Order: sequence, then C-alpha cells, then structure tokens
Amino acid sequence: MMVAPAISNADVESAYARWAPFYDAAFALVMRPGRKAAAAAINRLGGRILDVGIGTGLELPMFRSDIDLVGVDLSGPMLEIARKRVAELGLSHVEALLVMDAMNLEFADGDFDAVVAPYVLTVVPDPRRMLDEVARVVKPGGEIVLVNHIGAESGVVEVVERWLGKYSDRLGWNPRFPWAVLGDWIAARDDIELLERRPVAPLKLFTLTRLRRK
Repeated sequence: MMVAPAISNADVESAYARWAPFYDAAFALVMRPGRKAAAAAINRLGGRILDVGIGTGLELPMFRSDIDLVGVDLSGPMLEIARKRVAELGLSHVEALLVMDAMNLEFADGDFDAVVAPYVLTVVPDPRRMLDEVARVVKPGGEIVLVNHIGAESGVVEVVERWLGKYSDRLGWNPRFPWAVLGDWIAARDDIELLERRPVAPLKLFTLTRLRRK
C-alpha cells in the first residue's frame, strides 16, 4: 500500500521560497495542459471563484475576464510573482491574492461559486482537511476542480516516485499521492459527487477531477 510521507507547512514554505525564482521556468510547460483543462472547466461555470494554491499565477490569464477570482497560497514569495503577473498583464478580474493556509481557509461557508485547486493535493500536509475546507467554502451546487498527479502503483514510475518520496520535505510535495486519499474522501461525504475523472497531458501524468457539492 502506498503511504504518503510526512510533510509540514514549514517544509512547503521553505521549499517554495527556494522554488519561486525559477518555478515558472521549471514547471510552466509540463503543467500547462492541466492548468488549461482546469481553467476551461471553471470558465464554463463563471461566478466568484477561489483558486487554491495559486502559486506564481500561471493560470490567471487562462480564466475568463468576467470571472471574479480570489487566489490563495501559503508561499509569500510565489504570490509576489503572481502579483507582478496581474499588474503586468492587467488582469482586472483578479479580486485578491492572499497568503493563506489551504487547510484553514479564512472564508465564510458557501462563499464561492466554484473552487479550483491545481497541483495542490500533493503539497498540503493533510489533503483530507484541505478538501473539507474547499467543500465548506463552495456553495451547494458549486463545483470543485482539481488537477493532481496520482502516484503509480507499480512499474518503473512507482520505483522513481518511491525514491523521490524520501525527499518530500525538500521538494515541497509528495510524489506518491494515491487516488485512494481522494476517492475515500468522496465516498465518505454524502454531499459530494464525482462528476469527472480523466487523465491530462503530458503522458497522462496528471488527473483532472471535477466534483460537485450537492
């Protein structure tokens, strides 16, 4: 059974302070298809949107200009880059970019029409707690759009992920995230339904998941 190694908020903050200056150069291309897929799902919905784990704001230009968007991230250095992107591109649909813990969202219940969280589940110390918070702040009938790497169960990829997992605290994410964490959470919630689960490029490394709060 795949066991997620321990990671703390302090690990994440430290890692992404290091990643911030070259995060876009390292990850923009490989994560772009997943971000585009997540933004497309949100663009069909519209309304007031919360983007959890906004990072450097790579997906911000992908959202419709009439969407009212709030972005949160634990990393101040990453958010500084996102703020520069908003200013340089004139992204007036971005309401606010806030330093915030995804496991303790400082918003009222049902504050958003939808929530998008690209590449975040592998970063937070307690994914279930983050999912509880995301479900709390989305309105009944609203959607939750996730993009995440799901760890391999066998083969060469599983071996590589197991090796990388030893360095989760330094990387700032968990390379061995099992689908069961998300699947079991959905199954345990009477108010959450799975709308879609599909692989996205490149090489089906990532999974797009759409949920609805009943």
